[in-house]
Amino acid sequence: MASNGPHGAIINGSLKQTNITVEGLKEDEPSEKGWSPSSWREKPVKQEVVYPDQIPVQRSITKLEKLPPIVTPVEIHALRNNLREVALGNAFLLQGGDCAELFDYCEDSVIDSKIKLLLQMSLVLIWGANKPVVRIARMAGQFAKPRSSPTEIIDGKEVPSFRGDILNGYHPDTRALDPERLVSAYFHSAATLNYVRGQISSGIADLHDPLDWELGHVKDKTLQARYSRIVSSITESLRFMRTIGADTAGQLETVDLYTSHEGLLLEYEQALTRRLKHPKNRKIVSSPLDADGKGWYNTSAHFIWIGDRTRQIDGGHVEYFRGVENPIGIKVGPSMKSDELVELLDIVNPNKEIGKVTLITRYGEGKVETMLGPHIEAVKATGHTVVWQCDPMHGNTKSTPTGIKTRHFSSILSEVASALRIHREHGSFLGGVHLELTGDAVTECIGGSEGLVEEDLSLNYTTYCDPRLNEKQALELAFLVAGHYRGDDV
Repeated sequence: MASNGPHGAIINGSLKQTNITVEGLKEDEPSEKGWSPSSWREKPVKQEVVYPDQIPVQRSITKLEKLPPIVTPVEIHALRNNLREVALGNAFLLQGGDCAELFDYCEDSVIDSKIKLLLQMSLVLIWGANKPVVRIARMAGQFAKPRSSPTEIIDGKEVPSFRGDILNGYHPDTRALDPERLVSAYFHSAATLNYVRGQISSGIADLHDPLDWELGHVKDKTLQARYSRIVSSITESLRFMRTIGADTAGQLETVDLYTSHEGLLLEYEQALTRRLKHPKNRKIVSSPLDADGKGWYNTSAHFIWIGDRTRQIDGGHVEYFRGVENPIGIKVGPSMKSDELVELLDIVNPNKEIGKVTLITRYGEGKVETMLGPHIEAVKATGHTVVWQCDPMHGNTKSTPTGIKTRHFSSILSEVASALRIHREHGSFLGGVHLELTGDAVTECIGGSEGLVEEDLSLNYTTYCDPRLNEKQALELAFLVAGHYRGDDV
């Protein structure tokens, strides 16, 4: 598998203001572009976290500021270089993982299943699109979740909403905000990433080892035969490459897997923002701001994104995101106006660096037809070259008559199919997909080749937030997208 990054890279309320000196520059001192890691504090912040006691919060933040980076500038720019290729149409982006990652997911078998699923999906997409696949996991940091309401009713009692393990617990008795969870989030992220790095270097992604595709779940015999032919083609290609010695460079023994999360909790993101030396693989024209050869890096993950609820032009999240070197994403929902989208791009990427920004569209199957085309044309007129990525999950969440949140596989597939077609009609192309999925056999989304129905949701419904594709549904979606690139209808 071709890759532009180093092998095995991952891999790969308001708070009291602090004046921490980092490499001679204080975090509360604005740069020449009026930005510092703390300048977001001067802006209004949506989804704000207000702790009742600031002393333990400041203790946790001080601890985070002293801890080593989780990811490195070399890895961050390896991903930026890869995303530049995606933006130019030379690669495809696969991003996936849990909706709300839990500390309990920091377990070897759980992590292994996600790695293997992303690997299988990427193999199918490589076969279909005939181009490299960039893999980004929603893992090792996806601990904060935006909520539509600060409270909810459980068993007739009003309690604070669950906002992710980084802030509070899921059990109603653990809903109080706990500042110590900020530090726990760091260590669970670091431990997860450390295990992933170890597994990749130890050969979990070695394509010489057979993969268990488990296609027996496909009830449609025609579809099963079609998927089996794809698997046979992939395995035969790998066998041929090994026979002729085309894999001697080790490219079939490891992969690049990067990490990502929603940059929702700005106090946490600021605490892990460091002024670090630019690496040699940085392919960006230097500016006067780089006179010391350094830049501001968010070291909590390789890729962070702004959610649809926190993308306000004058908001704290946009202010923070515009100053970091990391590649960033912006969720684009049905309420996004074209002029607002253009203004956002100009703010976070004024130099129009190719692939710096990934636009993650999440309209819903009923709105993608009217929303996506105008957004594509608006961006084309600006000269920005972005990565267009489809999130077919968030706009297609429904509730059953009994109140269980679910998503229908047909709706997810429909939005992806529409995005592929609309991009083609507008002289653009879909650069990737962004999915909430798990490597476990959950029953949270209905439909797919398994034929799951609403009555099956109770069999293994384990999500603590939004419903995820299970391993079979996620792989089937990869097959169908690959089929599109091979000339089949999605």
